[in-house]
Amino acid sequence: MKKLMTMLIATTFTAASAGAFAMSHGGAMSDADKAKKMEACKKMDPKSTDEKMKADCKKMMDEANAAAKK
Repeated sequence: MKKLMTMLIATTFTAASAGAFAMSHGGAMSDADKAKKMEACKKMDPKSTDEKMKADCKKMMDEANAAAKK
């Protein structure tokens, strides 16, 4: 019974570690995707756009401005 619990704990830890690694490396956008998103942000109508899109565009614009200043 003790070996079973040890194996279950080890399996759970392994799955959680692998999941965390995949989540941290899986969300990066390619340069082409960033360019498309930037164009969409520039054409965005603030009155008809949802708050998530506005926040994403603001974040991208801030990052672009910070990179331009360097």
